[in-house]
Amino acid sequence: MKNTKSFAVDPFQLRKQAGFTLLELLVVMVIIGLLAGYVGPKYFSQIGKSEIKATRAQIDALGKAVDQYRLDVGRFPSTEEGLAALIARPANQAKWDGPYLSKNVPLDPWGSAYLYQSPGEHGDYDLVSLGKDGRPGGNGEDADITNW
Repeated sequence: MKNTKSFAVDPFQLRKQAGFTLLELLVVMVIIGLLAGYVGPKYFSQIGKSEIKATRAQIDALGKAVDQYRLDVGRFPSTEEGLAALIARPANQAKWDGPYLSKNVPLDPWGSAYLYQSPGEHGDYDLVSLGKDGRPGGNGEDADITNW
């Protein structure tokens, strides 16, 4: 004798298992919001720190290029010549053996040009980034970053 069990499905049972309730979705959204509120500020503070580190590295690289220029030419680029002297030969400069940078002089991570002065107030030359706010002074990400 064959087993003839009926496999009838209750339509209410199917509807009950087909998706999530509004309450479950709200709980998941609250959890995601809490995680974003906790992780977001930590993530964005790291971006600011990395921009400061990148600026210090660029100032260091520019300083090495300026020092190499001095070794070849016998003097630092003047304030008027600026950092452009590291890329293109200044007029009447026979000993120039550049370019001293593989690319154009970079902007700082906030999109501003580095300030160069020779002779500097703090040494043979001064290299400065004015930070995120683009103004002298400041604290945190707005602080000036220099080669001294």
